[in-house]
This record gives sequence, structure tokens and C-alpha cells, in this order.
Amino acid sequence: MEGIGKNNLFLLAVLIVLFTACSSAGRSRFRAENHIGFDTINVHERSHLEGDTSKPFCDIHVQFVYPATASRAIMDSLQRFFVRQTFGDFYNALAPALAADAYVENFIKNYNADAVTYRETAKDIMELNTLIPGIDISDSEHEVKDTFYSYYESLSDSIVYNQYGLIAFQVKQSNNKDGATSYNSYRNYVINLNNGNQVTESDIFNTGYDSAMQSLIINSLLDQNNVKTISELEELGFFGIQEIIPNRNFLLNEKGIIYTYNKGEYSAYQLDAPQVFIPYSAIRSLLKENTVIYKLAGLQ
Repeated sequence: MEGIGKNNLFLLAVLIVLFTACSSAGRSRFRAENHIGFDTINVHERSHLEGDTSKPFCDIHVQFVYPATASRAIMDSLQRFFVRQTFGDFYNALAPALAADAYVENFIKNYNADAVTYRETAKDIMELNTLIPGIDISDSEHEVKDTFYSYYESLSDSIVYNQYGLIAFQVKQSNNKDGATSYNSYRNYVINLNNGNQVTESDIFNTGYDSAMQSLIINSLLDQNNVKTISELEELGFFGIQEIIPNRNFLLNEKGIIYTYNKGEYSAYQLDAPQVFIPYSAIRSLLKENTVIYKLAGLQ
């Protein structure tokens, strides 16, 4: 009896070890790193009109983070996705370095074309003014300058999340003309490495999620701005908050979903673009089951 007892205990111990190992293996497969390596391309060009450093110029800075190492099965499509979402559809077929160079080259070309158009328009207006009786073209009110102004642009992307078969990244673009206030815009993307597709709201949520999310978004904005009512938000420069809905411009991480609302969507241009974080714990019932995001939420 004693021998049988020891054998049973040994068998039980083996079963426990095997079960634990299998369970850990299952978790580790989901929690494993994506094994995607990234590299960065930096391009900075300044081009003066007619090559004269005393004249206006365009200045562009590109900082492009892109997937440089990945499995053969996904490398090509992954790089194309990053190129397309950062630079635009026109550059989709180009390799990362070529796309960055082509984007900068086209920016300079467009600036020179804008300068030519501006000078021609200014010349036409000045000629018309000389034909109108009583107009003093030297008067500052009617003076038309044929000198163009400078353009500035900064384009960059950053990796926000890179785990559990998901990559989330944000593209930031800043434009400035004639030294005026810069306009910043943010474009968010999430790609599912299991199928190579961009993750959309319809992939994540059950039907009717938008109305359910509305109150969560509003509450997040209230908390971020330390106010208690929508009226107080409006006093800060927000508008249309009662109609705010998810705008497809989101990021994902291990804790929840982050929406970015660019300037002019629901807030004045003087305000920074709101980043609205909603934890998985608040939207678990809205998530589609058996998806990567549902599993990710289950880790919390």
C-alpha cells in the first residue's frame, strides 16, 4: 500500500507539472514579444527659392520609424502599411528610405510651384490696381507684395505599443506657413500581425458601441480637465461635446483604448488635441469575444 501511495503521488506531481507547463506555454504564446525590429530614417532639407539664401525657403524634417526586421511572411506588407499611413498612398510601392526621400523632394517641388503661382497672382493684382482710378498702390492697404513666404513641415511617427500580436503607432504632422502658429495633426493606427490587417472599430466592438462609448468619452474629458459639467468644458474651448462619438482615430495598449481628437473636431484650435483614454474594464461588455483585443482585456 505504501508503494502504491508513493506511485500515485509521483504520478500526481507529474500531471501537475505538465498542466502548469502547458498553461504557462499558452500564456507565453499570447504574451510573447512580436519580434519586430525597428529602424529610423531622418531626413532634413531646407531649400531657398532660386537657391538664394536671402530669399524665403521651405524647411522639412522627416523622422520615420519603420519595421526593419520581421518574418518574411509579413515584412513586405508591414513596411508598405507604415509607408502608406505615414507618407500617403502615392508612396505605397516605395521602400522606406526611397519613400522618405521622394516625400521630401515633392514637398520642395510643391513649394516652388506655390511660389511661382503666388508671384504670378501678385503681379496680376498689381497690374489691375494700376488701372483702377483713385487707388494709391504704394498705400499699405492696397500694396501687394510679390515676395513669397517660408513653409515648415515636420513629419514623424512613433511606436506606441508592440506586443500580443498588435502594433500601434501614431503619425504626427506639423505645418507652419510664414512663421504663423503651427497646426499639428495626429493619425493613429493599429495593425493585427496575425492577419496583417488594420484593426478597425468594427473588429473590436459589438454593434451599438458608439452610443455606449459616448458617456465614457465625455466623462474622460471631464476628468482630464478637472471640471464637472459639459458647460464648463465649453468655457474652456470645447464644443459639440454632447454629440461626441468614437472617431476611428485610436490606439490600443495593454490597459485600454486611446482616442485622439484633432484640433477643430470638438475643441478650438488653441487647445491641444485631446487624448481620451478608456480602460478595458469600462468597455469589456462592448468587446467582441474571441479577438486579440478581447484576450488582451482579459489580462487586466
